[in-house]
Amino acid sequence: MPADTLGTVSPPIHSAPDEQPPRGLRASPWLALVAVAFGLFMVGLDGSVVSIANPEIGRDLNASTADLQWVTNSYLLALAAALILGGKLGDRFGRRTFYLIGVAGFTAASVAIGLAGSVEGVIAFRALQGLFGALLMPNTLGILRAVFPPRRFGMAVGIWAMVSSVSTALGPIVGGLLIEHVNWESVFYLNAPIGVIALVFSALVLPESRNTAAAGEKFDIAGVVLLALGLLAVVFGVVKGETWGWTSGGTLGAIAGGLVVLVLFGWYETRAASPLLPMRLFRSPALTIGTIITALNFFILLGVIFFVMLYLQNVRGFTPVEAGVRTLPLSLASVVASPLGAALTDRFGPRLTMPLGMVLQAIACFVMLGWGADASYALMWPPFIALGLGVGMVMASSSDAIVGNAPVRDGGVAGGLQATALQVGGALGTSVLVSLIGGKVGSTLTGELTAAGVPAQAARALHEARDAVAMGVAPVATEMPAPLEAAVVEGSHHAFMNGVHTSLLVAGTLCVLGALLAVVGVRRSPVPTDRL
Repeated sequence: MPADTLGTVSPPIHSAPDEQPPRGLRASPWLALVAVAFGLFMVGLDGSVVSIANPEIGRDLNASTADLQWVTNSYLLALAAALILGGKLGDRFGRRTFYLIGVAGFTAASVAIGLAGSVEGVIAFRALQGLFGALLMPNTLGILRAVFPPRRFGMAVGIWAMVSSVSTALGPIVGGLLIEHVNWESVFYLNAPIGVIALVFSALVLPESRNTAAAGEKFDIAGVVLLALGLLAVVFGVVKGETWGWTSGGTLGAIAGGLVVLVLFGWYETRAASPLLPMRLFRSPALTIGTIITALNFFILLGVIFFVMLYLQNVRGFTPVEAGVRTLPLSLASVVASPLGAALTDRFGPRLTMPLGMVLQAIACFVMLGWGADASYALMWPPFIALGLGVGMVMASSSDAIVGNAPVRDGGVAGGLQATALQVGGALGTSVLVSLIGGKVGSTLTGELTAAGVPAQAARALHEARDAVAMGVAPVATEMPAPLEAAVVEGSHHAFMNGVHTSLLVAGTLCVLGALLAVVGVRRSPVPTDRL
């Protein structure tokens, strides 16, 4: 059986013995790619729209910094807990079926967010949105793994990654226009027409595919529970680390407890007759390291984008549309890098493209260290391009490394593994990098205010506003004299940039370590999947 450069093997579609091969519209893998692209586009657009909508959600619903983090992290937590389950359900009962359920639920939850009327409602429906996204996302890759022959799968993943990048690119622009001219709720209502189109088109063109060999197997309920509990505990501990303190018993207990449960999950899966996540998949170095690099890729991307949007809107004073336009080079570079990364991976393997993408991201982070509170745009767009190129290249190569090195029967699970790494990495990035900013602001705010000319007593009093400063907001009041107000703005923005520089230094160092890991750990000729 032929294999591509990543060692993938299998026929194009796994159907039950009594099923007829797909005919007509459902016989085309390219139409299947278009169909899953609709769902992927909706999820990608939602992610970037939410990042730019957060400041407006905070103002309209009187949400705190912690509330806004939960608007993002409730979604990520729900995704992280259920993505592998979503892929497993698709593998066993039908990838098309669970993809359509995911699209329908995601669309309905999006409309409910706009109707919620409170930050608590937004957070709750974002979690529900995440659960349905967990059914949608892994089955996009599972469907592609099933319908495309090995020699074309790499290019299909490149287009898949490009669609994700295009949706990310359009999100800030479309979202900014809607926020300025309609309201923040409309950015969620936008998913309604996209979701309806996705449902109709997908129902017409997607063939059903599943792992028919698993039909009589017992479902791994214990594995589902252990994985969900472990991931929830780890991500919850990281999210709460900012408010509880990183050395507090609650934070350390949650993270340590989650890690223990995940180790127990791994041990149990090696002994389960029908495991939720077959441990044999990790015999492939490319798959294992691809999973780690995927998590790191979105740790950097979502963490950096979160505070870049705060910087552009709250420090520089740009409107949402103006901020979106200024970050467009990042998204457009990612669009270009995705098919380029897929082509380079097909030819040279992930050992080249994964470290190259990480190095580009490291360069972007280290160049951003030169930003100040009034940095010119000439200092912004070059690192945006480098970051976008790196993210797009890593997305294409690591997705191919993970799903392409898994057997077709485990395509949904591999897609779930890839998506889990992506979402857990994003949750950790948002929480850890924002927490680093908050910690640095807390330790330098009083000194920066004093240095800017704020009287020492007033500077000490303004230390209580460190949470607002960590969001890039200067704690000025209408009754302040103009010179004092200017000094507070200057000192607050300098303290915020101190935090941003700390986060960028950590992010850049992690990128360098990720590049070294990929170079050392990924072999040029991966283990063929027929041995897994």
